[in-house]
Amino acid sequence: MMSRIITSTLLTIVLSTSMHAQTARRTTNGIPRAANGKPDLSGVWQPGSTIPGTWEEANSGFGLGGTGTNPNAPRLKSSSEPPPGEAAPYQPWAAEKVLQYYNRRGIDDPTAHCLLPGVPRAATQGLFPMKIMQTPQEVVMLYEYFYMFRIIPLNGKHSGNIASTYMGDSVAHWEGDTLVVDSIGFNDQTWLQGTGTFHSEDLHITERYTRVSKDRIDYEAKLEDPKVFTKPWVIHSSMMLREGTRLQENVCAENNTEPARFDKLEKDGVPFQRQ
Repeated sequence: MMSRIITSTLLTIVLSTSMHAQTARRTTNGIPRAANGKPDLSGVWQPGSTIPGTWEEANSGFGLGGTGTNPNAPRLKSSSEPPPGEAAPYQPWAAEKVLQYYNRRGIDDPTAHCLLPGVPRAATQGLFPMKIMQTPQEVVMLYEYFYMFRIIPLNGKHSGNIASTYMGDSVAHWEGDTLVVDSIGFNDQTWLQGTGTFHSEDLHITERYTRVSKDRIDYEAKLEDPKVFTKPWVIHSSMMLREGTRLQENVCAENNTEPARFDKLEKDGVPFQRQ
């Protein structure tokens, strides 16, 4: 169970100060641009949505992410559902492993054990906002989901000795008006999207962030993992600007009893798995 407590961080204060020189000076077709002419991606965004408006306006329905105040509001899709388009191109042995996770009803989900969701799952989870802060030297992404962050240098190179982590090692550069983020150095403890979408430590992700309007960023992630995939897997999503929204603290609570409950069912021989 997650708890959300309003908080501010020293990181936000420091970066907000450093962004003074990066203040957008003009707009093109409503898209704010930084002093260097590149699109300014700064703001609080809701991943996995195409619905404009404030957080309350876009999430007022009874469906996933809704507040229950408007039954006619659009429903958000969960990132646990497969994204539109091609399914993950797993090798036959890996596809069988995904099916095993599915038959176990996703109880092995790393996030159920308070482990970080990783990339690109963090960038497509519509239940939680994320904040982007942009300077001429780096792009910082703060996620309310599990209270994560990424500090991504621009025009840098991956270090020669990368430790495997949940969020990987990322560097970025601009290709025209698109921010391209290259990430390697992942561990194998996260799922990419839906139930059981595991990967190996050879995972290589190329993300593309393109601000197509004042209110929307189009997102693409190309996932390459020769150990488990037969070819690259490309995921498309979008993010919507949520002005007036603040990130809140999100903690995987110690009273999260779901994994233990399923462990007991399994130990007791209760047939909870899909057949």
